[in-house]
Amino acid sequence: MVVVAVDVGGTFTDFVILRDDGTIYSIKILSTPRSPEVAVFDGLRRIRGHISEVLHATTIGTNALLGQVGLELPRVALFTTGGFRDVIEIGRQNRPRLYDLMFDKPRPLVPRELRFEVNERVLANGTVTKHADPREIEEYAIKAKSMSVISVAISYLHSYINPVNEEITGNVLKKYFKYVSLSSRVAPEPREYERASTTIVNAALMPIVSEYISRFSEGLKELGISRFFIMSSAGGLIDAEEAIKRPVQLIESGPAAGAVAAAEFSRIIGARNVIAFDMGGTTAKASSILRHEPEVTTEYEVGGEAHHGRFIKGSGYPVRFPFIDLAEVSSGGGTIIWRDEAGALRVGPISAGADPGPICYGKGGKEPTLTDANVALGRIGDYLLGGEMRLDKDAAIKGLARLGDPINVALEAIRLATLEMARAVRLVTVERGLDPRDFALMAFGGAGPQFATYIAEELGIGSIIIPPEPGAFSALGLLMADERFEARASFPKDIEDGFRRLEDELLSRLGRVDYFLRYADVRYVYQGWELTIPVGKPASIGDVEKAFNDRHYATYGFKLNKPIEVVTIRVFAVITRIKPRFKATKAEGEAKPRSFRKVFFDEWIEVPIYWREEIPTGQVIDGPAIIEEYGSTIVIPPRWKAAVGEHGEVRITY
Repeated sequence: MVVVAVDVGGTFTDFVILRDDGTIYSIKILSTPRSPEVAVFDGLRRIRGHISEVLHATTIGTNALLGQVGLELPRVALFTTGGFRDVIEIGRQNRPRLYDLMFDKPRPLVPRELRFEVNERVLANGTVTKHADPREIEEYAIKAKSMSVISVAISYLHSYINPVNEEITGNVLKKYFKYVSLSSRVAPEPREYERASTTIVNAALMPIVSEYISRFSEGLKELGISRFFIMSSAGGLIDAEEAIKRPVQLIESGPAAGAVAAAEFSRIIGARNVIAFDMGGTTAKASSILRHEPEVTTEYEVGGEAHHGRFIKGSGYPVRFPFIDLAEVSSGGGTIIWRDEAGALRVGPISAGADPGPICYGKGGKEPTLTDANVALGRIGDYLLGGEMRLDKDAAIKGLARLGDPINVALEAIRLATLEMARAVRLVTVERGLDPRDFALMAFGGAGPQFATYIAEELGIGSIIIPPEPGAFSALGLLMADERFEARASFPKDIEDGFRRLEDELLSRLGRVDYFLRYADVRYVYQGWELTIPVGKPASIGDVEKAFNDRHYATYGFKLNKPIEVVTIRVFAVITRIKPRFKATKAEGEAKPRSFRKVFFDEWIEVPIYWREEIPTGQVIDGPAIIEEYGSTIVIPPRWKAAVGEHGEVRITY
């Protein structure tokens, strides 16, 4: 019996297979963007042995909110407190482009005619001054049904303290609608706009995710597979039932898996702080891992604009849910190289994706990409996937030649991409008060090991780690993750009692929990925003205050002599799973180059080509050199050297 992890990327769909003895292997096939499950089921059919369960990372939530064809959002209605129907349109008045007089705000996901004001009221202390009237709600429900509403969001004032009116409303609406989202269950936190926005996004995704999971489940059943889990944005696995109820937590499902893999592998090899750098075919993602734990944020903005990896507030829809803190830029192996009207060379943001893909793939691609640049420079050989996929170097060079001298174009494109990706790393380090030079750069994804040394040089990082199976490392992260289920409450009267109530609730729902993780969103009294801090057990306000002051100082460079306020507490129930074992390569002998080829660095150099699995532990390989493997290619420029570590990792240093 085997467990299979599947990560659907923009170019390749990756599979990592965990055998009974704890060993792993991977396969990659080209993605099918219009129907992602086609590539998934095709890959599963190729795997030998009985598959007991499938672990899955999906981008369906992000794609739907970005308007992917075939994933149109359903008509959603909002039931809200009287006088608050326009909260989602007023928002926070953030302007993504401050001096753009023609700027249009994001179109609300619920049009005004589908926002129903209910005559109910709960005060800030939880006192109910007006109960919701089921007859009024039923009247609105009939009207919404006649207007082709598919899914409903309910967001009442102060429901995070007392959800009674939302419960009354939900019970009525469930008679008319299959999909009903209550803010008190999705995001029980203060701030009416963010809570309403989160609940609406959840309601919009419920039909899409439910249908996708249904199709996915049916396809698995045909293959004799009954169990599967999905990666959440917070870095834990959740079951299908939880995903359907709160699909808002799947928005950053895929990128989260890579950060989890980096965190767990850093623990295995004893690397205290690492930067997870994931460069695939379409994008590059960066996240900081401190003491083997990925940084987590509780606010995210979906469906909006990004500028050099930074999401622009006010351009999308706020979501209040735990997300692994990531910066993402449009630099992947398939990112297209082009010239603008002024003749300047540009890289991205458009990607060639899997279909047609880079020119060198020979599938009809016409625009040169970063992969074509590396092929032209000899840094990628004539084959990918261990010889399964032949590359057309001559076609790549011809494509680059349309933009100028192909070698100069390739070098300049790689330099521009490197600067963009280094900027993403700075977002999760320097802008968080962290010095990237204090970290090791853990590079993965099919393209990550090709660019790792150049990004490290740009940032002054002297240590690089290439983990096992780098081309499928995000999929491997699914196998290294535990099951995690979240619950939260706001403004607890007693912090320890509040945590215990949440833990009892999760234990009752799940039946078994191995351990709990506690977090609190804390601020100074009268402060406008919170910082999230881990909380120990038992929780004391004194310990929370000290941890908050330390985090505040690290983040902002100062702390105040003011009392604190615990706004929201949250608990993750963790159910541990069996993890893969990483075996070192053979300890004796010395690997010899399989071949030599000319590679361009500062000049054309005859470079040895090694196969990664043949390199024994401890052997040092001086650059320039190339290390090839099934899912990726490691580029070691002059002045750098590489050695294989005890757990199969390749460590690259000056």
